Amino acid sequence: MFKDRSPRPSARAARTSRTRRRDMSLPEVLLWAVLRARPGGLKFRREHPSGDYSIDFYCSDARLAIEVDGEAHARGDRPNRDAARDAWFGSHGIYTMRVPAADILRDLDAVTHGILEKARSRLPLHHPAGGPPPRDKLGED
Repeated sequence: MFKDRSPRPSARAARTSRTRRRDMSLPEVLLWAVLRARPGGLKFRREHPSGDYSIDFYCSDARLAIEVDGEAHARGDRPNRDAARDAWFGSHGIYTMRVPAADILRDLDAVTHGILEKARSRLPLHHPAGGPPPRDKLGED
């Protein structure tokens, strides 16, 4: 696992994340049941605070934020707020993948497959320097 390089959270975002972990929607609960098992060897966090925001699910190795968008994300000023939020994360090297809640309810396997493909495509090619190579690469057991 690589060092988490997401922006430090504000105190407000950290409090909000703690609260939101207890109040997840059904699509978030279903997706978390799959992501918490570390599919493909990737670690995901739920309601990860970063800056002034809280990310629904976050894979720090791939620098991938997954946002579950319910019906409310298409109303009022929410699309503009979401775009500004995505741009802020993008400026910090974090890609935001938006997943409609209806898609999770309709076909959880397809959504999970799409998330894993995106995460794998964003993984660095090499392990960061600063430590010895993994033991299996040296032919040791």
